[in-house]
Amino acid sequence: MRATLITNIGELTTNVAAPADPCGTTTDAAVLIEGGRIAWVGAARDAERPRRPRDPLHGGMPRARGGLPARVDEVVDAGGRAVIPGFVDSHTHLVFGGDRADEFEARMSGTPYAAGGIRRTVAATRAASDDELRRRLRGLVAELHAQGTTTFEVKTGYGLTVQDEERLARLAAEVTPEVTFLGAHVVPAEYADRREDYVELVAGEMLRACAPHSRWVDVFCERGAFTPDESARILAAGIAHGLAPRVHASQLGPGEGVRIAVALGAASVDHCTYLSDEDVAALAGGGTVATLLPGVEFSTRQPYPDARRLLDAGVTVALASDCNPGSSFTSSMPLMIALAVREMRMTPAEAVWAATAGGATALRRDDVGVIAPGKRADLVLLDAPTRVHLAYRPGVPLVRTVWKDGARL
Repeated sequence: MRATLITNIGELTTNVAAPADPCGTTTDAAVLIEGGRIAWVGAARDAERPRRPRDPLHGGMPRARGGLPARVDEVVDAGGRAVIPGFVDSHTHLVFGGDRADEFEARMSGTPYAAGGIRRTVAATRAASDDELRRRLRGLVAELHAQGTTTFEVKTGYGLTVQDEERLARLAAEVTPEVTFLGAHVVPAEYADRREDYVELVAGEMLRACAPHSRWVDVFCERGAFTPDESARILAAGIAHGLAPRVHASQLGPGEGVRIAVALGAASVDHCTYLSDEDVAALAGGGTVATLLPGVEFSTRQPYPDARRLLDAGVTVALASDCNPGSSFTSSMPLMIALAVREMRMTPAEAVWAATAGGATALRRDDVGVIAPGKRADLVLLDAPTRVHLAYRPGVPLVRTVWKDGARL
């Protein structure tokens, strides 16, 4: 197995919780990567001690004291820079056709956001070929990687026919195992007078077609989208087909979506802009992550969610980009961190945790979002001495090097 040693790390964010530091911060650190996994984490001085010669009687790399190998294939000098886990973006809509820049321009001139433009993207997506969708998808994945995102979820929801939703799920599965079936995004125009028929289609034939490519089922439980009863019915159907639930809720106003998510044991409820005291209490008492999407508020001029209120109540919070062509056309997790710190009252440490370990929790993954032996070697070397610079220097490309499963991207 190829071994890479990253040493002379000025600040290492492990996310291995300590009583006073959930980010598990260490200084003057080193990390050893072997076979795509983290093999060792420790002090840089321990990584520099002499190692005994290779032992020809044993396979692989013989171990010196402390678990380090006797030989490494590559040594990376971090030069006192910071290393963090790869970002985990647990909410994206990356498979789509068309462009909605004109809507953004209109919103910046005062037109309120009402989610109606989704149907424009549906029409453009239906008209696009598989190859056209695939090219744009892979371009957006390259954007994610360049900005330090190593794990990401992708939703369907811009096809809204059995055939188109199936192909979106299939294309998404080419780039990530975290595929979410979102046939319940909006009711398409052709079903405007036949809502019940569309709900039946989503919970039946469409779900059956998409389930083989998907891990998750999601629903947009919001005014103008799906009612609480319709949402619960679709989520229950997804669970019956072996998919785990996620929910869009409380983006445009208060509603029952958060409590439905918690009652069904959803991994995450996303947006959470308008929350009642009952919603916060339900989240604090359950296992559902509140995933906040500040790129939406930046792009729509809606109020930002109150992350401080959630954190102080003991709710697990994640940050995600919600990359989509309408309400948040950005793939930048560093931007999400800066917005969360500036606009949502999170500390830099809380925001970085939410964008890494928090996102992993929202995907129910324990192999990413942390830097610890046995975990996937997904790491980001920042061109900065601390993680604080992600918020302190917004808009600056601070991601210097990205490793995914131990390989440089």
